[in-house]
Amino acid sequence: MTNQAPMRPAHAGPSPRRRASRLVFKLTLGSAMVVAAQITGAVDTQGVSHGVAPKTVVDLQPYRQLTTAQSSDGQNIDFTSLNPTINAWFLLHVGGSGGAGGQDFHLENPYPSRQQITLSQTPTPTLVLTRDGHSQTCAPWDGAPSALHDARATHLPYAPLCGGAFYLRNPQTGYSTTLEWTANFLRNNVWGGDMIVGLVKDTIMRDAYSQAAVAEPASPDAGASGLAASIDLVPAASRHPTVRSRIGLHLDGTPPGKMDLGAWYQVHGVPGVFASAMAPSALDTSILNGPGTTNPLDRVEAHSMDYMVAFDLSKFDLGYALGTQHPGLGWSPRAPASVRDASLPGPDGIKSPAPLVPLGMIDPALAPSLVATFTAGFKRRHGAFEDGPLSRVNHGSHYGFVEQGVVLSTLQPDLSTLFVLDDGSLHLKTWSADDNALLPHIRFARQNGVPLLERNPDGGTGVPGSEVTSWLGGNWSGSADLRLRTLRSGACLLKTPTARYLVFGYFSTATPSAMARTFEGYGCTYAMHLDMNALVHTYLALYPGKGSATPIEHLIPGMAAADKRDRNGHPMARFVDYPDNRDFFYLLRRPG
Repeated sequence: MTNQAPMRPAHAGPSPRRRASRLVFKLTLGSAMVVAAQITGAVDTQGVSHGVAPKTVVDLQPYRQLTTAQSSDGQNIDFTSLNPTINAWFLLHVGGSGGAGGQDFHLENPYPSRQQITLSQTPTPTLVLTRDGHSQTCAPWDGAPSALHDARATHLPYAPLCGGAFYLRNPQTGYSTTLEWTANFLRNNVWGGDMIVGLVKDTIMRDAYSQAAVAEPASPDAGASGLAASIDLVPAASRHPTVRSRIGLHLDGTPPGKMDLGAWYQVHGVPGVFASAMAPSALDTSILNGPGTTNPLDRVEAHSMDYMVAFDLSKFDLGYALGTQHPGLGWSPRAPASVRDASLPGPDGIKSPAPLVPLGMIDPALAPSLVATFTAGFKRRHGAFEDGPLSRVNHGSHYGFVEQGVVLSTLQPDLSTLFVLDDGSLHLKTWSADDNALLPHIRFARQNGVPLLERNPDGGTGVPGSEVTSWLGGNWSGSADLRLRTLRSGACLLKTPTARYLVFGYFSTATPSAMARTFEGYGCTYAMHLDMNALVHTYLALYPGKGSATPIEHLIPGMAAADKRDRNGHPMARFVDYPDNRDFFYLLRRPG
């Protein structure tokens, strides 16, 4: 740490969220806004009116397999495995012919590695389910009302069918906070609404979550465990003062509210999960002035606290799920008009995931193994390039994503990509056209802009990405006058001699340059941006095992405000107990 006095966060007055809500409310109800406000009709101005051939998300699935049959009462049964290698999502169409008429049902196999589901083409067709050497059959379309009808009538996100052997995914309205709902309403329905949201971000919300690194007396019993025992992650070991911490996780080896900068601590009750704190000013100058190009760090971000959470990938599997509303599939307004095809409703020719149903919550069969969730990335609105080389290719290079082997938005070359293969292995890299050969085996994938850290061709720690200092080239958001410092989150891959870790980084106020150098200081080989500007967007929660006094632990205590509460006021787990409007990652304990 330097001798400069750190900036202390202000605690007086209403919270940033409340102040932002008040300002937005006043601006929206002001006479000028009332006159100018208008409900736009842009939703359906493209696509059908131009005579585009009908297209659905199913048409994007190159490996789908369709089986057809006819029930005893004359109904056509179309059963599509959307990605047979992944074996998780299916589309069942009942009635009509060749997809015309009838109803679609999105089915999920909760046991993709153990259970096969096929459609028999016998005179009395059934679904055949084979799991662990045992088989059963069912015909959920039979009867009046049918089991499919009853399952849909429950309106449950995951409605069990055939004795719970698989689920029907029912459409839901995902939860969003008041501030998030207000921002979406302004952007989508009020003339100049995006300007209002930007004003709030650039004034009230800027540095609203900044936490200055304030030195504390060292604790005699302080000491890191786990990761730190096998590797020194930050070179300047002599510059690791004890600082005041606001981390919401219970840590072993240190008293509450205190952490040594750069040290790793075991999260209590969650083996294989570690936490660390850092202020960029504590990084060694060999990192701050190392290879690659970054902008100088200003005093605020240099002395602001960042928190890392590392997950041992030998103990956990990563999953990804879309929210009920975001990231979305249509055109981003950032994509230049010159690269948009006015005859298409979106860059992939679709604007809706229908007939598939995004749910914004995990499969309930996974809940007993759940360890953590964290928000995944930018909304489609912000997930494309406004300028720079990537804005001029591939319709503006909209960020792609894959859930359960189903391509919902095409993975684009030159974008940072976190993906999981069918063998459970996790990878972070810059996507290339050659990587499309992996698509049959990709179970989950999410893209978010360009890399913060690129792989070093000489091996070892990564180097800052080529676009880290470019506001438009990196699509880093922030304000138009290049004020990029704000609350941000990111992810990196960390390799030690004995293990691989996925690291989630929370930066209380930072530019991409500070993020890149901090991830570099921790020895990461590759790093990517996730989301920014608010705790609801940079959210991470852990779920300790049974017997813990706290069933939900948030990385930052204020993140609890993003959780819904039940009618008795008890907190509910976001992404677990109810559908959310945002997409997210989740980590599961591996068996054994």
